[in-house]
Amino acid sequence: MDQFKAMQIFQAVADCKSFTQAAERLDLPKPSVTNAVQAIEQQLGVRLLQRTTRKVSLTVEGAQYLERCTALLNDLDNLNGLFAGDGRLLSGTVRIDLPERLAHLYVIPALPAFCQRHPHLQLRLGSTDRYVDLVGEGIDCAVRGGTLRDSTLVARRVAAMEQINVAAPAYLARHGRPQTLDDLRHHTAVNFFSSQSGRDLDWEYVDADGAERTLPMRSQVSVSGTDAYLACCLAGLGLIQMPRQSLAPLLASGELEEVLPQWRPAPLPLNIVYAHNRHLSPRVRVVVDWLASVLEQQNVSE
Repeated sequence: MDQFKAMQIFQAVADCKSFTQAAERLDLPKPSVTNAVQAIEQQLGVRLLQRTTRKVSLTVEGAQYLERCTALLNDLDNLNGLFAGDGRLLSGTVRIDLPERLAHLYVIPALPAFCQRHPHLQLRLGSTDRYVDLVGEGIDCAVRGGTLRDSTLVARRVAAMEQINVAAPAYLARHGRPQTLDDLRHHTAVNFFSSQSGRDLDWEYVDADGAERTLPMRSQVSVSGTDAYLACCLAGLGLIQMPRQSLAPLLASGELEEVLPQWRPAPLPLNIVYAHNRHLSPRVRVVVDWLASVLEQQNVSE
């Protein structure tokens, strides 16, 4: 096997801490991954990985080898990206993860023009609202909404999205329109639960003076995806909070109505993130710059 290919396999196993997950990431048979790592260990005469039935970890020698092979692979990636000034020569695969609503409204409509400019780039686009492990799942960059809690990620702020409270006319006809925050105690929300903790997220508000209030909302239905979140609201199941821009067509058509305009959540920060220890190759940088321009052009920033 090519030495650089074997190093890429070893790097994937070290990132994933699993031969099985590395094989899935690289789309290779698991025996091929195992054989590649064993071949490197036999060539070097040292054990690079400590294997147990539950996990794979680096030995001291493995950590040293990973540092050096990562540098070499980055140099090779840079060499292959020397022609980044000509988009037609950029090649390879870039793995992206995006929230569902942003992908559908902004990114996917802009994809045809991007693919025409970069015909040799392959994009693997994950459209989810769950937390993803960028390194463990082999994702090059992702778009994240809200406050970042992972200090291992590099973040590029691209927007601060205005959020509002909305409900379907059918819901308001049955339950009335809340006029104050205290009225919300008698109303039902569609709650959004964290894919990490499984807990419903509280509602947060900021008034004109900057005062913040946090409210747990009563809910019969909780979801973890923005498409389902919005669909439940349209079905009259309760109030929701979402960015105004993504709701603009539904507000204009009257399918949704804003409530409590004097009490809105703080703007939702939107960041493009990538792993702190991951080299940003020319092809990934092109994608990051494109994502930033797409989101800015769609006026999602305040």
